Amino acid sequence: MWQVFRYVFYAIVGIILGVVLFAVLVLSDVSALAKKDPATTSLIETRVREAQRKGLEPRRVQIWVPLDKISPQLQRAVIAGEDSNFATHHGFDYEAIQRAWDQAQKDAEKEAQREGENDSWLPNMPDFKRGGSTISQQLAKNLYLSNERSLLRKVKEAVLTYFMERNLSKRRILEIYLNVIEWGDGLYGAEAASQYYFHKPAASLNAREGAFLSAMIPGPLNALNPQVNPKRVARRQRIIMRLMPGVKMPA
Repeated sequence: MWQVFRYVFYAIVGIILGVVLFAVLVLSDVSALAKKDPATTSLIETRVREAQRKGLEPRRVQIWVPLDKISPQLQRAVIAGEDSNFATHHGFDYEAIQRAWDQAQKDAEKEAQREGENDSWLPNMPDFKRGGSTISQQLAKNLYLSNERSLLRKVKEAVLTYFMERNLSKRRILEIYLNVIEWGDGLYGAEAASQYYFHKPAASLNAREGAFLSAMIPGPLNALNPQVNPKRVARRQRIIMRLMPGVKMPA
């Protein structure tokens, strides 16, 4: 029993020391984001490797623009669709996490019931589902982490989010987020997306167009790709437009 306790203790201490070391290493990088735009992201590099493994030339279309060159309608739509409490939380939206957990439990129960009734059923993905991750958490993952599902990755994400919220303004977090997120195959950032889908600068997007782009964010390559699932994107777009008037924008 003592040996087991000792191993558990060493494991916990090792994890704590690892997290502290990780925090020290990333703090300078996160602090630099206040004035320096990231040259690339973990997600972009992942897409490059995926293309190379397939023998394809990696595609990257990205045009960095300041936040005041991105339509307030798009900003509002993204906050409505991804993180309605962005302006007021400190990196973590605990109410959203609880809602996401409750929804996951309900979905699991429905799945179990359907499987019991018919083994060949196909899940019908809801048209609007918001996860528990805030915009700050999504940005931390996008910039520095992989898509690996593990406790360690979530801990790293939490550490990065903590430092990001304390070293960057909300507007700067939103600016970086809107310039690096994926909006299609090789499309990164609001300006590239706006030019591709609407043939106009991101500054000129109206509410309907902003809601369209926001609707794509959770799955622009597959489930919410407008070329693959236009009806699903349109339904999500309509919901986001209804939510937009109630969004509080960051100061």
